[in-house]
Amino acid sequence: MTQALLTAFQLGPHLLKNRIVMAPLTRMRSLPGNVPGPMNATYYGQRASMGLIITEAAQVSAQGIGYPGTPGIHSPAQVEGWKQVTQAVHEKGGKIFLQLWHVGRVSHPSLQEGNALPVAPSSIAMTSQVFTNTGEMTAPVTPRALELDEISVIVQQYRDGAKNALSAGFDGVEIHSANGYLLDQFLQDGTNHREDKYGGSLENRSRLLMEVVTAVTEVFGNDRVGVRLSPHGSFNDISDSDPVKLFSYVAEALNRVAPVYIHLVEPRVSGGGEESDFHGESATPTLRKIFKGALISAGGYDREGGNATIDKGDADLIAYGRPAIANPDLAERFAIQADLNPYDRATFYGGDAKGYTDYPTLKA
Repeated sequence: MTQALLTAFQLGPHLLKNRIVMAPLTRMRSLPGNVPGPMNATYYGQRASMGLIITEAAQVSAQGIGYPGTPGIHSPAQVEGWKQVTQAVHEKGGKIFLQLWHVGRVSHPSLQEGNALPVAPSSIAMTSQVFTNTGEMTAPVTPRALELDEISVIVQQYRDGAKNALSAGFDGVEIHSANGYLLDQFLQDGTNHREDKYGGSLENRSRLLMEVVTAVTEVFGNDRVGVRLSPHGSFNDISDSDPVKLFSYVAEALNRVAPVYIHLVEPRVSGGGEESDFHGESATPTLRKIFKGALISAGGYDREGGNATIDKGDADLIAYGRPAIANPDLAERFAIQADLNPYDRATFYGGDAKGYTDYPTLKA
């Protein structure tokens, strides 16, 4: 019997060789200047047999950084570094999208230019700890609320990030609007207390995301842009008083700007990849009925669960995180139902090739 995960899928102009997606995974291994290097190119090239790679998030501005060693997409050196990555993937016949990111309040002054405060829709501090520029964890600071005239600058940063991604050779981009980062902070009323046109109503709280999607699709075209959402997420202290109503509205609004896919983080995992305490209803079948484009579902899937979700019609593609870290040849292993390498959690964030490019393949 054919595994649904191993069938081809047409995603916009791209014919994906299978429906296995490498989830965006922060690994904190960039060179100084937040520039991707040869080791990053090796890492992604090793995983090119998956149908689609979505890179770790790349900040669209220096202000958007929240973790040391994460790549950017706002300087010429970063663009040149990413060219090594896209070339490595394309040489092996793979497809790769860049995830565009601004962390908002999930940052620390030590990571900001001039030790500035992080920005957010409203001046509401997190309770969970944040990274410093040395990689240590510390108490969060209260962010500065963005002024109304600054928001158009944020939109332009996403547009410029998309232009840079196009120059770097990416096949498309994914807009990170999940896991408690800036666009998600605007969406959810636990973090957005604004009283201007970007706060209050569902339309207003969704406005920034829709402006960003519109700007990015003007660069890449609708058929090469995706959006990531986490409807039941609580990572980075994110919350909403009625998430079902909010994200149903967002899914319908996205139909009007028509990205090629939405990518849903399911409630069974947090934004950091850990098991979640939330065991409520899956968002995938609900939003599947609303959104008219393709749907990627992420959330602790194994091979059987991924195949079953596609067979039921709840999703078109399945994203894998930790299995993709530990198994560069995940597609090949799924094809013959081989055992998977165990992952080394201690090497997830920062470090060298250990736990990054040294996982064995079946052919090794």
